[in-house]
Amino acid sequence: MRLLSVALLVPALLAAQRPTAPAAPPRVTLLVPARVWDGLENQPHEGWAVLVRGDRIEALRPRAQLTVPNDAVTIDLAGATLMPGLIEGHSHLLLHPYNETPWDDQVLHEALALRVARAVNHARATLMAGWTTVRDLGTEGAGYADVGLKQAINQGIIPGPRMVVVTRAIVATGSYAPKGFTPEHIGEIPQGAEEAGSAEDLSRIIRDEIKHGADWIKIYADYRWGPNGETMPTFTAEELKLAVEVAKSSGRAVTVHSSTAEGMRRAIEAGVESIEHGDNGTPEIFRMMAQKGIYLCPTVAAGDAILSYRGWRRGVDPDPPSIREKKATFKAALDAGVPICNGSDVGVFTHGDNARELELMVSYGMTPVQALRAATSVNAKMLHWESRIGAVKPGLLADLIAVQGDPTREISATRRVQFVMKGGEIFRRSGTD
Repeated sequence: MRLLSVALLVPALLAAQRPTAPAAPPRVTLLVPARVWDGLENQPHEGWAVLVRGDRIEALRPRAQLTVPNDAVTIDLAGATLMPGLIEGHSHLLLHPYNETPWDDQVLHEALALRVARAVNHARATLMAGWTTVRDLGTEGAGYADVGLKQAINQGIIPGPRMVVVTRAIVATGSYAPKGFTPEHIGEIPQGAEEAGSAEDLSRIIRDEIKHGADWIKIYADYRWGPNGETMPTFTAEELKLAVEVAKSSGRAVTVHSSTAEGMRRAIEAGVESIEHGDNGTPEIFRMMAQKGIYLCPTVAAGDAILSYRGWRRGVDPDPPSIREKKATFKAALDAGVPICNGSDVGVFTHGDNARELELMVSYGMTPVQALRAATSVNAKMLHWESRIGAVKPGLLADLIAVQGDPTREISATRRVQFVMKGGEIFRRSGTD
């Protein structure tokens, strides 16, 4: 028996003593576009190129001034603008367009496995369209599936953008969820978010979501729960302050859904880091946001999409009141100097069509460069990831895309994606997946 043990041990000892092969040097790639827009400046740099080593950007400068290793792979991106990978600030990868299936039916009737299978396709479509990072703001009844989706992407199991997740959004008891059921069955109905009925609930739920993998915390500061279905504030100012304090003690930020001036005011005073929608913000509210550096994710594409499902034709029919009001509040936020990030609420409309938000922000008053910054360097700063992504800068992750044309002049060029790199890995080239 002893001889057998020794015999079994010898191969293991020999394997342990065998010298390991040296690690392969990181791949070096030279990207040669017509121009480079770095995510920060007003104008792109004509004739510049970018050198990528491994998963990082190593250098960018005029092509003739770059020292390129002999083993570098050169990729010609003629006619294209190379720029940072785009960042989506308000996504729902576990939803699909409401003109396909209404929100209630997705929450009530679609199995979790079905929703995750769709989300895998949504993640791929998002990445292939040039969006290399998303902040996903709620699974809408799909539990903690966003955490698993994020892990599958990070482990290379499926292609997709980098994900920042919130798991289940937090709502005041009775304010959200599918409604219209008999009182006897209300407790049995699947929920679109996690309900909190007190400050103690908020503390417990936030800690529980962190345990389940939440990167940010999302709270509904108001919703359509007034006596006649009006949008009214949900949590008190004190409750929101406690929520922010609990989240911040773990190093996490809080964002709120809010479309009323009062809901926004309470959120601002509580110290949240971003506000989603902001439909009825006032000049005073936007001044407060600007003073405190609180980001606005305007989600203009979501309202535009919902109205289109009801038959409104943008550019043909007159603007309905909600669109006129949205344009006015967007301009007020812009004029007040509020930091505006790109957040579209995609999922309400088709994943991969995220450029819709950029185009609308320009039509609502931003310059193309302002809109591009909102989806790159501004969103990176909002996520506290400016040292990782959001710009073409040495040392940052090589999340890079190339689009045909110059998006600083024509924002719709962001639809013409011909090259996608994430972390130095090429996912799309020459318009093919």
